[in-house]
This record gives sequence, structure tokens and C-alpha cells, in this order.
Amino acid sequence: MVAIKGEGLTFLYDQEEILKGVNIEIIKGEITSIIGANGCGKSTLLKNLTRIYKPKNGKVFIDFKNIKEYGYKDLARKLAILPQGPQSPEGITVEELCYFGRNPYRGFLEDKSKRDREMVEYSLKETRLYEIKNRRLNTLSGGQRQMAWIAMSLAQETDILLLDEPTTYLDLAHQIEILELLNKINNQKDKTIVMVIHDLNQAAKYSHNLITLVKGEVYSVGKTRDIFTEEMIRDVFSVNSRIIQEPIYNDLICIPIT
Repeated sequence: MVAIKGEGLTFLYDQEEILKGVNIEIIKGEITSIIGANGCGKSTLLKNLTRIYKPKNGKVFIDFKNIKEYGYKDLARKLAILPQGPQSPEGITVEELCYFGRNPYRGFLEDKSKRDREMVEYSLKETRLYEIKNRRLNTLSGGQRQMAWIAMSLAQETDILLLDEPTTYLDLAHQIEILELLNKINNQKDKTIVMVIHDLNQAAKYSHNLITLVKGEVYSVGKTRDIFTEEMIRDVFSVNSRIIQEPIYNDLICIPIT
């Protein structure tokens, strides 16, 4: 079943065509990664799928309903997006940040409900931040801050989660920690996850599906094992490589060659 569908998406920035008639489908309950060279339109596509950007032409459907038909709170109950480099209010704590994720379910000045408290507690425990929930965000490490933002997105209690480069600027240990968490919540909650990611081997390991872009156009869409090929790496990234299968976990691994 399709969770998100983009039809003929065209987007201009300063009269430059960034997306060129993009057609994609995001499969419900699976992890899909958007990959491509720098400047190919990955983040722009993600923002067009969430109404942050409005396409010049084309349509976006969420659960078969045009995204234009959703009210703000209705859409926020359907999908959560974690952008690059999110900014938080000065001095906010981890727990306070998580409660922002409950805004789509609360009226103006309405007290926290039992469900609000349950979801915030769940999110803090899933991200292993419960013990530091009263720490201020600006005192945390980069990996902890990113986990806090993911916790807020989990507290939003949506079926769909979109992340724009969630592992950028993090060390390898924190990258793996975040990707393993996303894999866990996908497996346990059937959450549809879409992420822009740069590391090709991580994309191959943690994604059921790949969308590859070249200069604002779709090069390929499909199951990772069908899409992740030496030909794709050459055409999309201008890199010669060998794709091997790791013998223990059967992961596909890209090895660049000169």
C-alpha cells in the first residue's frame, strides 16, 4: 500500500528548476531512502512531500488524499518531519522539546493529557534520554541533541516520519545508534520512514526501498536490492565501484574503485 505519492512534482528556486516532473511512491510501513549527488534535489523533494515547499506543478497524496485537503493539525497527526539543523527555543529541556510534538493534539492553553504524558515518556525511553530529560538541549552532545529531536518526532505519534540527513555531522557510533533506532521503530510500529542520507552503505543496509535522483529527476525507484547496482553508482554519483554481498548478514556494500 502507498503512504505517500508524488505526481509530476516540479519545483523552482530563483527561476531554477530544482525538481523536474518527479513521480514517486512511498510504500507504507517500510523505510525508503532518497539518495543522490549534492544539489540533486533530495531535500527539496522531501520538503515538497510535506507541504513545507509548494510545487510549481504536480500533486502530493498522503494516504490517497491530496495534501492540500489536510488542515494543519490533521497533517501534523499524519506525518512528522525532522529537517536539517533544527532550531529550538533558548534554554529548553529535552522533555519540554518532546512536548512540542504533542501540539497537534492539544488546544490553545490546554493542559497535558494522560496520552501526552504517555507518549513523551515512551519517546524519551525509546531514545534512551529519559534519565537526562531535565537537561537543557544546549548542554547535550550533537548525538544526544539529534536523539532529542527524534524523540519529539516520535511523541508526535504519526504513522509517517520524514528525516532530512538525520546522521549528518555525527560520529559513526551515533550514526549507527540513530539508524538502529529507526529500524527498531519501523519493525515494531510499522512506521513509514523516509530519509535523505548520504552514506550509500548505510542506505543499502537500513532501507527497504531507494529513490535515486540526478539533477532533479528520478533515475530509479524500487527495492534496494534491485536499485543498488554498480551501474546506478556510476550514473548517479560518477563513481566506479564494486558491489559485494557481505557473507554473514548478506548486506550489500559499495566499494569505490579507481
